[in-house]
Amino acid sequence: MEDTNKLYMENHFNDSASSDSNDCQRVDQYGFERAEDFNYESYEDFMSKHLAVVTRRSKKWSKLLQDTVKIEKNIKVKRYVRKGVPCEHRTQIWMAASGAQDQLDRNPGYYHSLLKAEHDPKIEEVIRADMHRTFPDNIQFRASSQPCLQKALFNVLLAYGHHNKDVGYCQGMNFIAGYLLIITKDEEKSFWLMDALLGKILPDYYTPTMLGLQVDQEVLGELVRMKVPAVWQVMNSHNVMWTLVVSRWFICLYVDILPVETVLRIWDCLFYEGSKILFRVALTLIGHNQNLISQAQSLSEICERFKQISHGEFVEDCHTFMQVNSVDAVYSLTKLILTDLFIMMCLFVISLQKIFMEPGGLSTATITKLRKMCRNRITSA
Repeated sequence: MEDTNKLYMENHFNDSASSDSNDCQRVDQYGFERAEDFNYESYEDFMSKHLAVVTRRSKKWSKLLQDTVKIEKNIKVKRYVRKGVPCEHRTQIWMAASGAQDQLDRNPGYYHSLLKAEHDPKIEEVIRADMHRTFPDNIQFRASSQPCLQKALFNVLLAYGHHNKDVGYCQGMNFIAGYLLIITKDEEKSFWLMDALLGKILPDYYTPTMLGLQVDQEVLGELVRMKVPAVWQVMNSHNVMWTLVVSRWFICLYVDILPVETVLRIWDCLFYEGSKILFRVALTLIGHNQNLISQAQSLSEICERFKQISHGEFVEDCHTFMQVNSVDAVYSLTKLILTDLFIMMCLFVISLQKIFMEPGGLSTATITKLRKMCRNRITSA
């Protein structure tokens, strides 16, 4: 059954993408349509300069996995993950790092038993209502596609809704399951990865009260107060609740907020290191744009500027988004002695860790302490 699912997913995109050369140009490798103003020339130029680096990284991952019976968490693997997991290895790394593979191995046939069981018609109804709203700009999720990933998406959401009855189904889960299917090309693996996310990495995010989501939004507010006080001050002076500007960031895990390649780099770290990455991304976005945000004069302006900061060159190039603080300094030094091409390659190599450097220190102990404080504040209100 697993092989059938995988073939179903792989054949779909291969058939859809190869049926027409124009379709191949207008969609990316994940099936998302490119915008009408997409700059193909700039994109091709960017890819040609970085192909060597991407290829080298893929070879390193292949060697690491070839020499490894079981993937263990260590400094080397962590460094590799932060630099990005190649597409061909993402499923394996996500499954191993999150514990989803262990769950699948311990529960053979469980996913399919959920699909065969009697289903709650209310859960079915709310899931079906979201099918047409899930990635309308992705050719793989359109009802006209043959086959259509909506069926696989429906199965994963339905199975999870009956697996975790405390959660059932809520909006936002469709985008997460959809991304998992695009990457894994496998329903069962997507199900177990979703279980790792919603059950272990992000507990209480998708329960009826969404307490975990509420808490983490307040935690972000406290972190902004400490690390980006100018933004905290403008938010406070206009009485803007954090849920107004960042709720979709957290509940969708940046899906449909940031470009797909940037989201996947974030998810590499999410599955490996846990939910702390969500705060690092948010702080990087806010800190990088603090001047723009702090100049807002009203609630509506603040909300609009939070929408603006999730677009543009800073987030479109996932490598730039992950760059270190010292990139400008390095450029100033190297431009005196190096050619432009080599400068670009140097910047690319060091431009991978911005979200780990720009927000400054962010320990698990700090996050845990803030979560406890914010949870008490919310539950006692």
